[in-house]
Amino acid sequence: MGISLLMLNYGYAKLERFLGGERGFADPLGFGEELSFILTILAEFVCSLLLIAGLFTRAVLVPLMITMLVAFLIIHSDDAFEKKEHPLLFLIPYLTLFLTGPGRYSLDQRLFA
Repeated sequence: MGISLLMLNYGYAKLERFLGGERGFADPLGFGEELSFILTILAEFVCSLLLIAGLFTRAVLVPLMITMLVAFLIIHSDDAFEKKEHPLLFLIPYLTLFLTGPGRYSLDQRLFA
């Protein structure tokens, strides 16, 4: 959950830019800049909110992990490790949560256990 509080900041900043009319964004997978921007906002903001709540934990981790993998492997591929390190530092806890699942106090546990 704590890692998503940090990611929420990045997603919110992107959401503000998008709502402010900015549509230019990286298009690493060839989906188009606007769709790439929207998918990144959904992952970094919406999925982070769901992860904080502990709702659909493993499902929301998939777009978050994909976003961080794309940032690490494609967006920052030519950058120094200091730039690549940031998405990697998010990816590791996301992968760990994916493997361990939702915690005792998650909504998933209360609703689906």
